[in-house]
Amino acid sequence: MSTVSRTTTLGLEALAGAALLGVAGDVLLRALPWGLNAFVCTTALVAVGWCLVRRNRVAVGPDALWLAVAALLIGSNFVARASIMLHLLDAIGLAIVLAVACLSLQGVALRGRHAWQYVRAGLESVVSAWIGVFQLVGCDITWSELPRGGRLEHARAAALGGAIAFPLLVVFGGLFASADAMFHHTVAGLLNVDFGALVSHTFTFGLLAAITAGYFRGALLRAPRGPLPEIGGVSLRAVPVVTALVLVDLLFLGFVVIQIRYLFGSEGAQVVGLTYAEYARRGFFELVTVSALVLPVLLAGDWLLRNEPHGHQRVFRMVAAVLLGLLAIVMASALRRMRLYVAEYGLSEIRLYSTAFMLYLAAAFAWFACTALRGARRRFAFGALVQGFATLGVLHLVNPDALIVRTNLARPVSQRPFDGWYAASLSADAVPVLLEALPRLDPPARCSVAAGLLAQRRALEQDDWRNWNLSRARARRLLQDHWQRLQADACEAPKS
Repeated sequence: MSTVSRTTTLGLEALAGAALLGVAGDVLLRALPWGLNAFVCTTALVAVGWCLVRRNRVAVGPDALWLAVAALLIGSNFVARASIMLHLLDAIGLAIVLAVACLSLQGVALRGRHAWQYVRAGLESVVSAWIGVFQLVGCDITWSELPRGGRLEHARAAALGGAIAFPLLVVFGGLFASADAMFHHTVAGLLNVDFGALVSHTFTFGLLAAITAGYFRGALLRAPRGPLPEIGGVSLRAVPVVTALVLVDLLFLGFVVIQIRYLFGSEGAQVVGLTYAEYARRGFFELVTVSALVLPVLLAGDWLLRNEPHGHQRVFRMVAAVLLGLLAIVMASALRRMRLYVAEYGLSEIRLYSTAFMLYLAAAFAWFACTALRGARRRFAFGALVQGFATLGVLHLVNPDALIVRTNLARPVSQRPFDGWYAASLSADAVPVLLEALPRLDPPARCSVAAGLLAQRRALEQDDWRNWNLSRARARRLLQDHWQRLQADACEAPKS
């Protein structure tokens, strides 16, 4: 009797766990928007991974525990807030956690890794999730090791007999149905299946199970990693890198000098013939793009000079420090433009999240100055990753949709009327603030808010336990308590 190898055992258990998760995902994740279902699926994924590690004694890295906790915390965010944008950021954060978890499950410590190593791990986990199931079934599991006698052999024989009998059942059943109306009616009742729904459920289950099995294969069945190698071969001398960075510094300096008179105000709009809105809006988003592009440029330059003498690296870091100083002025200008734009036109989701991204970049640049520019580039990537999750946590704490409503309510009505239709279109997170402010609104804003909240109440009534979360439950209860007042104040939505 052949012995089943550890790889085959782990592969079979990974397939079984993936099948269970596929069923759970198909049953739970169909209910939109996500809420409790996303948290349950995240918990199930972490639990299956933990069971596979414990049962097969997989040697994991020192960060595996806090990565599991981070995944559960991000999954719990779906239960806390109702904002679709926050849910999207949570999904991205969860994908990042799972990507770097592949390194930890292979026994690699996350601290002290370069940024490109995180990117590489992410790409490998994505590729493994999509094609790993084929390698798992075709290569990793040695099917000949499985015992051929007993119940498993009988099950295989029964499945083969069913496959042989299927065409015969179709032919004979069709003939009997044509011969007798009662038999036809009975068979039609038994086979009254919604094939569209059947195909949909089968596809969803198969896709989720395959992706999960592929992920487990890449994380657990790949050979344990040793020390991650450095990328060799590509490097440059100090002169071309520093020259390129000096030219970028001069460009930034020129931008700052040319705009020095109106860099932090709105006078620049008059100089170039833009409206106030065009000046503030275009300037902010383009400067955000500039700021986001500087970080990979500095990381690439620092990496290209990794083999240069310490003196040459010090020259690069001095030039990079100048660029960071100029960038700080540019970022301050961008934030100033956004503040002016919000003061004039109010706060919105895109403005709030873009500002949060800019603040995250500012923190990342400060961390880059404290690490990479001081010769500790290996500490940067892990710290920037933690900063990203901290930013996501802060966004959940401040409740963006409620903050948007409060900010817009605080603006004088004489300056710009409160946009009730937009406020009521936000998620359930904003409902308590809107209901509290409803009596203080002017009649046009009050009727639009009331109409939007009534529409949101009708949508919330379609929820079931799968997409339950705290914000939506609270909003549903409050809207139920105030629906008579809302009906009295509501008006028709404007036609587009």
